[in-house]
Amino acid sequence: MTAKSAKISCWIALACLVVPMFASYFFDDMFSTISYLFEDPARTQLGWDAAGYGLYASGYSVLCVFGGLVVCGILLDKWGVRITGSIFVGMMVAGAATVLYAITAGLAPARSLRLAYVGCMFFGLGSEIAGTAVTRSIAKWFRHGPMALAMGLQLAIARLGTALALVLSPRLVIENAGHVYSLAETARPAVFGLGLMAAGLILWAVFVAMDARFDKRSEEIRRSEPANDGKTEPANDEQFRFSDVLGVLRNPNFWLVSLLCVLFYSSIIAFKKFAGAILIPRFAIPAETAGWMVSMLPFATVIFAPLFGLLVDRFGRGTRWMLLGSVLALVAHLLLAFAPQGVPFFGYLAMVLLGFGYSLVPAALWPSVPKIVPDKVLGTTFALVYWVQNLGLLSFKMLAGGILGRNSATDAAQRAVSVELMFTALCIAAVVTALLFARASRRHPELALDAPNKL
Repeated sequence: MTAKSAKISCWIALACLVVPMFASYFFDDMFSTISYLFEDPARTQLGWDAAGYGLYASGYSVLCVFGGLVVCGILLDKWGVRITGSIFVGMMVAGAATVLYAITAGLAPARSLRLAYVGCMFFGLGSEIAGTAVTRSIAKWFRHGPMALAMGLQLAIARLGTALALVLSPRLVIENAGHVYSLAETARPAVFGLGLMAAGLILWAVFVAMDARFDKRSEEIRRSEPANDGKTEPANDEQFRFSDVLGVLRNPNFWLVSLLCVLFYSSIIAFKKFAGAILIPRFAIPAETAGWMVSMLPFATVIFAPLFGLLVDRFGRGTRWMLLGSVLALVAHLLLAFAPQGVPFFGYLAMVLLGFGYSLVPAALWPSVPKIVPDKVLGTTFALVYWVQNLGLLSFKMLAGGILGRNSATDAAQRAVSVELMFTALCIAAVVTALLFARASRRHPELALDAPNKL
């Protein structure tokens, strides 16, 4: 195979990998801009309230937090992306199908919530391990190429799924004051999302076939190359051992990456889950406008995540990008908390700043992971980072739902401000963590955390 055809194969593989993640992001955010439906249980035949919706959303992280991600990350390094990824892409689809059934089966509210919670648990674990397999695969296929650009493109297209959910859901479930939404109306976004996942499952199968051929070709090349002075690297050094997990956990840079990940992502992902319940009362806008407003986040990453990834590949300085993105997220949440009430301009401005931050930090953060650990534990490391991230997401989604759904004398706008104060505190901690990571990069130049990547 020529170098040109090999490069083309890399991009085809990437195209196959992004569709399951696109579908996952859509399904995960399908209720974000219509979350106002759950503020009053009487508005839907489903009968969920805001606290129940927060519980459902937190189900995404339960299996991930209680050992699932760590165990499955180890399996990813032991069994490889093809076997492990296929199992969990299938789990992702099965979990989404369970959620759809729970919404449409006409069960009592408490029972439908429990079943949807279980479905979301399996969907979440499947999505996270599938995402880990995708990231691990990109690191493998683009090891000697524009890795940050490839990861940025994958992230951008996946978040386009979020953008589609934010914009499409208010059109599938049209806002109508005083209307009681039927089960079929409430489930429309889930039906659409499950169709996307079916397409993603097919393209994942195409990637599995490509990856098997990739490994076969790599092995043939390795065997055809003459040994270097008769010496070969011991195979055992490249074999994963369970003791390697302890080495990852003792790595201080792993903890800095994980802490930045959980703080930064919690301030955005948990926010998106309740975007409608925050933006509508704060800026006096209808649900459809709120959908467009918050959709600026993923739409921004579609453009800027690949661009910033390309800049990281070419110029390096990844830890500085992380710091700048964290600062922009902090400013955005300060605007959402303290900007004048009922002025939509400040909501749009906050989304612009948050969109830039949402592009900057991941574009530099994820390509830094392969620089701090050996290849043989890369899947485990990504899974451990996601585990820490999901621990935070589980907690902050439930906390946000509790704040917004509590019975008190405060109005909806005041409750939205209370939630935003929590997100602001997370961003302050993220800025501090980014500063510590930048200092670690200066103290350990051998890691090349701020060095350019090969193009």
